[in-house]
Amino acid sequence: MKLKVLVVALVVAIVSSCGSDGKKEEKSTTPNQEQKEVVEVDPMKDKGIGPITSITLAEIDEAMAEEGKAIFTSKCSACHKMSKRFVGPGLAGVTERRTPEWIMNMILNPEEMVEKNPIAKQLLAEYLSPMANQSLTEKEARLILEYFRTVKAE
Repeated sequence: MKLKVLVVALVVAIVSSCGSDGKKEEKSTTPNQEQKEVVEVDPMKDKGIGPITSITLAEIDEAMAEEGKAIFTSKCSACHKMSKRFVGPGLAGVTERRTPEWIMNMILNPEEMVEKNPIAKQLLAEYLSPMANQSLTEKEARLILEYFRTVKAE
């Protein structure tokens, strides 16, 4: 349903930008302004929207990372690969592109994130498929985050 609304809004924006009427011109600037806002967000300061407001990381815990890898393989790998684009983005190096809080909030609260978070909105626009809520616990999300910390971008 949200995808249909997004497509309709995009079509309306394109059609309205073709006219020379001042009102139509004014309407056509709104999507561009929203897009500009997304670009200006610093991804390494954005904590996202959800239950995780702050997290302190220590050295990588290999046991946690292994547990996280197992959860990732069973719950996430149908849509995500580590080093390449698939249904969703490749996740190698994600901890170098996003805050730990944002990553965990995206795992735990994907519906609200794609609705309200500028970076998540941009990802939805690029990949056209909203992230499925796997109903993971905070502990499981934290284990996945620990696994992500072990996989650097190539």
